[in-house]
Amino acid sequence: MKKIEDLSQKADELQQSGLTTGQIADELNISTETVVWLLTNKKPSPDGTIPKDISVNWGALGQNATRLRCTAQILCDMVSEAAVIQKEYIDVIVGVSSSGVPVASFMAGEMESEFTVYYSKKIKSDESEGAKGAFARNFADVRGKNCVIIDDVISSGRTLTDVIAQTKAAGGKPIAVAVLVDKVGFDEIDGVPVVAMMRITRLG
Repeated sequence: MKKIEDLSQKADELQQSGLTTGQIADELNISTETVVWLLTNKKPSPDGTIPKDISVNWGALGQNATRLRCTAQILCDMVSEAAVIQKEYIDVIVGVSSSGVPVASFMAGEMESEFTVYYSKKIKSDESEGAKGAFARNFADVRGKNCVIIDDVISSGRTLTDVIAQTKAAGGKPIAVAVLVDKVGFDEIDGVPVVAMMRITRLG
């Protein structure tokens, strides 16, 4: 989707199918602010301005299990390096629902680590500031364990800030965050190192 009109149409379709603003942001890999703008404004403002955002489509990876496994192997190498620098062992791989889960599950297999799923607050119909995500009960417990958090794209960092806070609150120790694409350029979030396969730098 190269045009803003295409994104607006897709955002409309996703909203009509019942997705929350946060879920639409995850699907299109854009910020929630951009989703709100797409759903309400539809066109540039009188001065021609549009949100400064980048839509990332990694569907060519996501639709193929072999490619996802290879992607996971790359991220395994990167987070292992981060763990060595910190002299820490990786106990649990945390997949942020929904887009971080497939890669995270492959990584857990590759690293022979435990695996758990974190449900982002974006999946809730109530997207108020006080809303929090939660760990799935059917997977590994993070208490007393070193955790690596996996997501697909960093658009603002708010989701990962929430995951880090809830991991600490649950008694886990986040030692790294790994993503496919970092659109912001974080070296760390709340003291936790960020490793990214690709970082996008906006010039100007």
